[in-house]
Amino acid sequence: MLRVTKHIAQRDATKRVTYLCHKIVVSSNSNYSTLNHRFGGGSYHRQQQHGSNGQGSGGQHFRSDFLAPHGPKAWTIPPNRGYGMVVVRILRGALKLRYLLLGGAIGGGMTLNKKYEDWKDGLPDLKWLEEALPQGEKWSQFSKTLMEIGGAVKDVIEIDPRLKQLGEDKVNEWRQWFDNRLDDAIEAADYQGVAIVESKDDIKSKTTVAALSLSQDESRKKYDNLQSQVETLQTEIMNVQIKYQKELEKMEKENRELRQQFLILKQNKKTSTKKIKKSLIDMYSEVLDELSGYDTSYSMADHLPRVVVVGDQSSGKTSVLESIAKARIFPRGSGEMMTRAPVKVTLAEGPYHVAQFRDSDREYDLTKESDLSELRREVEFRMRASVRGGKTVSNEVISMTVKGPGLQRMVLVDLPGIISTMTVDMASDTKDSIHQMTKHYMSNPNAIILCIQDGSVDAERSNVTDLVMQCDPLGRRTIFVLTKVDLAEELADPDRIRKILSGKLFPMKALGYYAVVTGRGRKDDSIDAIRQYEEDFFKNSKLFQRRGVIMPHQVTSRNLSLAVSDRFWKMVRETIEQQADAFKATRFNLETEWKNNFPRLRESGRDELFDKAKGEILDEVVTLSQISAKKWEEALNDSLWDKLSNYVFENIYLPAAQSGSQNSFNTMVDIKLRQWAEQALPAKSVEAGWETLQKEFIALMEKAKKSPDHDNIFDNLKAAVVDESIRRHTWEDKAIDMLRVIQLNTLEDRFVHDKSEWDQAVKFLETSVKAKLAQTEETLNEMFGPGQFTRLTHWKSLTEDQNKRRHVKTELDKILRNDDKHIPTLSYDELTTVRKNLQRENIEVDTDYIRQTWFPVYRRHFLKQALHRASDCRKAYYLYSQQGAECDINCNDVVLFWRIQQVIRVTANALRQQVINREARRLDKEIKEVLDEFSEDEEKKSHLLTGKRVTLAEELIKVRQIQEKLEEFINSLNQEK
Repeated sequence: MLRVTKHIAQRDATKRVTYLCHKIVVSSNSNYSTLNHRFGGGSYHRQQQHGSNGQGSGGQHFRSDFLAPHGPKAWTIPPNRGYGMVVVRILRGALKLRYLLLGGAIGGGMTLNKKYEDWKDGLPDLKWLEEALPQGEKWSQFSKTLMEIGGAVKDVIEIDPRLKQLGEDKVNEWRQWFDNRLDDAIEAADYQGVAIVESKDDIKSKTTVAALSLSQDESRKKYDNLQSQVETLQTEIMNVQIKYQKELEKMEKENRELRQQFLILKQNKKTSTKKIKKSLIDMYSEVLDELSGYDTSYSMADHLPRVVVVGDQSSGKTSVLESIAKARIFPRGSGEMMTRAPVKVTLAEGPYHVAQFRDSDREYDLTKESDLSELRREVEFRMRASVRGGKTVSNEVISMTVKGPGLQRMVLVDLPGIISTMTVDMASDTKDSIHQMTKHYMSNPNAIILCIQDGSVDAERSNVTDLVMQCDPLGRRTIFVLTKVDLAEELADPDRIRKILSGKLFPMKALGYYAVVTGRGRKDDSIDAIRQYEEDFFKNSKLFQRRGVIMPHQVTSRNLSLAVSDRFWKMVRETIEQQADAFKATRFNLETEWKNNFPRLRESGRDELFDKAKGEILDEVVTLSQISAKKWEEALNDSLWDKLSNYVFENIYLPAAQSGSQNSFNTMVDIKLRQWAEQALPAKSVEAGWETLQKEFIALMEKAKKSPDHDNIFDNLKAAVVDESIRRHTWEDKAIDMLRVIQLNTLEDRFVHDKSEWDQAVKFLETSVKAKLAQTEETLNEMFGPGQFTRLTHWKSLTEDQNKRRHVKTELDKILRNDDKHIPTLSYDELTTVRKNLQRENIEVDTDYIRQTWFPVYRRHFLKQALHRASDCRKAYYLYSQQGAECDINCNDVVLFWRIQQVIRVTANALRQQVINREARRLDKEIKEVLDEFSEDEEKKSHLLTGKRVTLAEELIKVRQIQEKLEEFINSLNQEK
């Protein structure tokens, strides 16, 4: 795009120059046509002067003066070419040649323009017209010289090839025209020289001064006009070139910006294939971030240099840091504590003024107030989020990077301000926590301490200076900064401020003393406005009235940032090798310990172990689809009957069987089965299906534990993932409606179709009744106590209640023996009889006590009768198939259990299809979501993946990463040197 634009600009300039040259040539041709006519047909006056010898051609001198006519002594030239014609044609040819060359120079560029200037300087001076014309020999010599010049010009002057765009024919036409004009001028000069030598008297007789129409003044005026037009043309062309040059520069700048943006986008898209080269300060900042994540409990000595910003609360720490970063990036409050956690700010130079958090991809444009506001809100949110457990301050580091033009490369850590008094809304340990945190950062022997002192308060009230003196008594790494100097100058004695900045007031020693102004107390002031106010203040400050006390380099934030950056990099170069050696030794010790404890295992951190466990869990989910359909249906049948059996016996079978007649039994069964299918049965079936899916999945996980490749380090994680996934998973809602329709349609069938189904129903009935009878027997054993044999062999005895129950049971058995088909409840007379019989034996019981004993006793009696009926019905299918419901043998309970068995079979088949087609995939999705959440929760991973093997591997991997980053940084640092 830039090349095309430049070509269009050159083409427009060439067209404009061609048009102007053509206009001037046309004007000059018209003027000189008149001059040619007058010289060819008119006359001119010529005054002759003689030398001292009076005669002789050797003593003749001719002087040509263009004068006004002087009366009758004028004389006339012959009709052929005259001397004036020669002069005019030479002048016209020279001027035309100049315009041609000027047009070629502009169209062709600066190279041809230079040749044109050189050739113009080589032309003969036109002032020879004002002097005497040369005599014959000199004129011949001049003619010869002119011919040589013409030949040289034709050989030297070459038209720029780029003029070919105007047309090859036009260029040839101009070249032919130039050659013709030059030849005519030379021929005229030769002819005029011969005519002058032949006869001086003939010339006198043929010329007349009165016929000369062009005077010397008019000729000079015309020449000056032409010269001014040429100069005007040159000026206009230069202006056009300057204009186009500015446009080209503008477009080149835009092109560079677009290309830079394109490269940024391209790099963002191809970060996986091409590694972006990081700056030196970014590499160093990453090392500090790794150390921060590795050593949150301050258990390991981190002696890498960084700039620690300390000071009393509201002393201007944050404002100084913002002035160095050239942006107001921190939240502000009215006297309250705003800095609640360490903020690590990495400053780096870049083309755009942006900020970015370490754990975020978003860039904040610091030139936009909206982005600045969002950045400040995010910093405040992170600070408050880092404070937990009722604390006021936190040790958790908030890491951010600020890049911009002119920023000094360094790493600064802004700490909470030192406080002397706590407020009621602060935690009780706030003051001690801030002191401990500040001492920890300052105790680093390679840390640069940026001690901030509020200049508007009395120096004796400072708390931070004592802490700084404790950590750096010799002041070898402390830089003292006095803030709010503009307020201090108004409130305090300037001599006192000078003493502070010269290091004579405080006993604390420092590398340097600086004074800065951090603003005028206005929250809306920009950094540029603050810096301008600072510079204006120090220019007019009283501090500089006494020379030699305070040096100019001790003031302004700019000088401070330069000094801090210089000291920071000096400290880095002096200490980085020692830190790398320390981590190298730590790595060696950890690797030796790992080989001694886990010689056959590779050191795998929590992230790698988690990924491995994730793969194993997902593999087990896939294994669910490999379970056979028969196994699924068997498991679902068992689960469904376990879930439904109690309801079938208590709410359907027993009430209907104890109704007393076959008709009432069937009617009650139909009603209760329909109600059950419309309400509770579908939901209970879904519960049974989900429990079966859960049971099978857990069984697969347990089976995987028995594998020889099983690693028990994953057990806690797998169990937590499975429990959380099962807790979240729910069966599809539409499955209940689908099951309801299937179950209702199945229950409508009331006739057993073949002998095999009849036998299966009988077996199902017997199995179910026996299971229920076994439960009833257990209830009776608990109620009546162990039998006589068990009491004798196990040395057990009956309790008083059990003895009483046994007496009640004896009376109830008499009732059942007398009436084998007794109804499920006791009548009032029966209750009275039992109670009176027990009173004769001195046993007092109430009616409720008798009923409680009656319930399991009667149930056992009824279930035994049901088993007897089932045994009688086993061979009654032929009668049933012939007589149906009117069969002589009462087999209604067999038909009931056949209908229930059919419902369970159909429901199990539907649930199996749902599990395989839908629910297994939905469970897989739930497990993946849980795993993704766990992978982002470092605290949960640390809780679930524990043990010496994990902690040792984590420490080794971390140390290895830090050492590698340190070595990479050292290599880049050495290359920069």
